[in-house]
Amino acid sequence: MRLSFDAAVEDFRREFLAWLAEHRPSAAEMAADPARSSAHLPDWSRRWARQLFDAGWLVPGWPPERGGRNAGPVEQLVYLEELMRAGVPRTTNPQGLGIIAPSILDYGNADQVRDYALPILRGEKAGCLGMSEPGAGSDLAALATRAELRGDRFVIDGQKVWTSGANYADFCFLFCRTDPAAPKHRGISVVLVEMDRPGVQVKPLPEIVGRHDPDLNEVFFTGVEVPASQLVGQLGNGWAMANGSLAHERGMVWLDGVMGLQANAGRLIADAPHWLENLGATERAVHVDAVVRAYADAQAARCLGYRGFAKFARGGSAPEQALMKLMSSEARQGLALAGAELQGARGLDASPQLGPFPGWTPLEQYFVTFGGTISAGSSEIQRNIIAEKVLGLPRG
Repeated sequence: MRLSFDAAVEDFRREFLAWLAEHRPSAAEMAADPARSSAHLPDWSRRWARQLFDAGWLVPGWPPERGGRNAGPVEQLVYLEELMRAGVPRTTNPQGLGIIAPSILDYGNADQVRDYALPILRGEKAGCLGMSEPGAGSDLAALATRAELRGDRFVIDGQKVWTSGANYADFCFLFCRTDPAAPKHRGISVVLVEMDRPGVQVKPLPEIVGRHDPDLNEVFFTGVEVPASQLVGQLGNGWAMANGSLAHERGMVWLDGVMGLQANAGRLIADAPHWLENLGATERAVHVDAVVRAYADAQAARCLGYRGFAKFARGGSAPEQALMKLMSSEARQGLALAGAELQGARGLDASPQLGPFPGWTPLEQYFVTFGGTISAGSSEIQRNIIAEKVLGLPRG
């Protein structure tokens, strides 16, 4: 595998780095007003999103009118790498930018693009994704939240759970059942619901890491009335949109999964000698093995990502993306465990060096990684994809 880039890509990198150095928010600014959830937009985040959008650096692969510059897959990879190296997020509403806005651009009408998609891209609004339910986690077709069309409006009743950022979002991209008599996959639609409408109640879910503002929430809809014009796309077309939304979500894996894993592995390797110096020979060897294995897994996930991007650049499909998602989420879990075990009882104190969450203990950072093996397609789902589409095995 040739891990190098041609002159045009390196020119693209230099152009972005020059712009980034001049316009990026400072580390002090971001630390002074951190995002409290995945739909919280601090003032610096709003300004930063608008700067990126206006300069065509928000989503470089998109056309200029949507905040991009028609960059190819390899340029987009370089862009994501440099953002991660700089420690600057593209957005503090990743589901809004990575899933909801693209879905509205794909399926929504002109008013919805104007009122919802573009405000997300410009940092003016934040959205949350209403998919999972208590009785329908990974099985979207089993959802029970209903949106009954009554004249010129929908009346919505039901519940969502694990809704990231709902406690700060301006609206919900809500998957609901609009035709109970239709086959399960065909009776689902998507409706845009403002979170301040009467009948919407958000209850943050306590987390083991004890954050003051948890990111995951339960959302209850009781007689919520929404104009029929808030329907995205056609009635009953929610299943197609769900597949499109999940495809957009898996496209976020490179930045949040592989690049995050790479950065954390580098920090672990840099800090490991400090924790190893007072250990006995046998204990030291065990920890060195775990740390090196975690670092090697991070490098392997990066190479898988490069391979996939190379295939996209040639116009092909990339089954490596399922492998990359599976490996990166589980490798991140192994990396966090290696860091926690390396520090032992000393790791019960907050240590931002070995993980992405300043102020959290290494053990808490390990607990958080379990969510990564579920979001964007659970590890079990990824193994099924690999078995069927990569290995050609029959469905079980």
